[in-house]
Amino acid sequence: MRSTGCGGWRSSCIRAARAAELNAPIATPRLRLEPLCAWHAEHLFGPLQNLAIYAWISEQPPSSVAALAGNWAAIEKRLREKYDDARVGWVVRRGEDGAYLGKLDVDINAAHVATNVGWLFFPPFWGKGYASEAVKALAEHLTRAGVSEQRVYVTLGNGASARVAEKAGFAFTRVIPRNDRFRGVIYDDLEFVRGRKG
Repeated sequence: MRSTGCGGWRSSCIRAARAAELNAPIATPRLRLEPLCAWHAEHLFGPLQNLAIYAWISEQPPSSVAALAGNWAAIEKRLREKYDDARVGWVVRRGEDGAYLGKLDVDINAAHVATNVGWLFFPPFWGKGYASEAVKALAEHLTRAGVSEQRVYVTLGNGASARVAEKAGFAFTRVIPRNDRFRGVIYDDLEFVRGRKG
């Protein structure tokens, strides 16, 4: 499978170099994680319409390919401009055939802490270990890039995602009451942490 780049922003300036280090391609035995780009929207828009994906997350299906591409272009732009307080994303593809399985993203703050590692996989690929493999690879990549403290928030009741977090090396730390709201309902979250400092 050919890996594609996302533009000519890998310059010699420190900011772009740091962004490139964080948003680099990642490989596992079965998967290829490509830096998320606006052009991925045409490939992921259809699978993102599956309502089963949104049972445990506050996002909604994208309204159009153009809207999705615009959102992802904005993420790329912000990362280029301010890598230390931005969202970084990857598209997950299967190595053997290039199939699009889902996506990952992480919010990194100015203290170089991953304040929210998230993932979304398409239902045909659930239960095959892809999510835990991808999230673990991402966590290891972030650690190598100097983002050693990483946090995951899972809606209470979402056992599948809690298992993914644990398999990826995150340890349960606490329940956060009333931490999320979607479809008019308030939910508690479970916090999982990897590499907490001090």
